[in-house]
Amino acid sequence: MQQSAQEIGERLKDAVEYTLPRLLAVSEEDAKTRAGAGHGWSRKQELGHLIDSATNNRVRFVVAGLTGKYVGPTYDGDGWVDLGAYAHAPWIDLIELWERVNRSLALLIESIPEDRLAAPCKVGDHEEVTLGFLMEDYIGHMETHLQHVL
Repeated sequence: MQQSAQEIGERLKDAVEYTLPRLLAVSEEDAKTRAGAGHGWSRKQELGHLIDSATNNRVRFVVAGLTGKYVGPTYDGDGWVDLGAYAHAPWIDLIELWERVNRSLALLIESIPEDRLAAPCKVGDHEEVTLGFLMEDYIGHMETHLQHVL
């Protein structure tokens, strides 16, 4: 069952509240490394990716909320992370930016009229979904990456 905009916004705020102290407990040195074994983004870069995801999804949510539909591109996650220079940013700055962008996004989500949750959204060549699905999927994506970071 589709959640209301209020419920989705609350879920995002709860995720921020739950995660913030855990991010703050990660040291600057640990933030420079990848969680677990293997190759890939460092914790800093992965949190930067979540900032980029919030930025891109904010546009999608606003356009669909205002016009009743969204059609637009995907984005180059690796390219955005590289150009964002997250590997070189202070960990605390990334945490604060991630927190603020997501608190702002939660307020935006709660402001979207309920009838707009059914707005069709087409991102790149992916299957068309509703705005409500896109918002819930954003939070799930964020939570998955946060599990990697922590």
